[in-house]
Amino acid sequence: MKVRIEFTYKTPKGTNATFSSEEMNAGKAILLTEDLERTERGKNLTFIDSMENSWTLKELKEFMKEIETEPHNITVYFDGGFDLETRKSGLGCAIYYEQNGKSLRLRRNALVQELNTNNEAEYAALHLGLRELEHMQVHDLPVRLVGDSQVVINQLNGEWPCLEEELSKWADRIEAKLSQLRIQPEYELVSRKKNREADRLATQALKEIEITSTIETASDM
Repeated sequence: MKVRIEFTYKTPKGTNATFSSEEMNAGKAILLTEDLERTERGKNLTFIDSMENSWTLKELKEFMKEIETEPHNITVYFDGGFDLETRKSGLGCAIYYEQNGKSLRLRRNALVQELNTNNEAEYAALHLGLRELEHMQVHDLPVRLVGDSQVVINQLNGEWPCLEEELSKWADRIEAKLSQLRIQPEYELVSRKKNREADRLATQALKEIEITSTIETASDM
């Protein structure tokens, strides 16, 4: 979960100014706020999440304690590739999240044969990522969904119309899964270079190299 901090700063002589921070992980925001409170110059401290909901320090601490043992601060990278010659598709997803005070990464790929275009493979890769979130029992959280497909990202965020029947069916599947898990999607379009991990997983799937792994990673806190 990411939030920004809004607060009023008061100098010893009584001059006030209101500040708003950049968006950051909730755990980091709590640490910064507690440090600010120790100076006794930060007043009216409020946290604003990505849905523009307001939280007090007490409320945010309680929420973070409740979800500590569950996956949270989740980002899903996805990519799909389609081989025209073999008519096979490679799907890849890399899921970064926090749980029990650890930063973790899950990687998963799959080889499928029932698709007909690269755009379908991209949608299917995102759906693979959402199914992994379902297995992880993720629900009622904001989740970053990151890919390099302009078609998928722009169609799902409503910027582009979805006119092709097959792609429309995939978009409906994605939205149904998000609704089922009560996930608030935050779509992000990145370059292929920044989506290299998911791209590599999709390529490995096309080579029939199956990947399923979960490891601990360095924290960005």
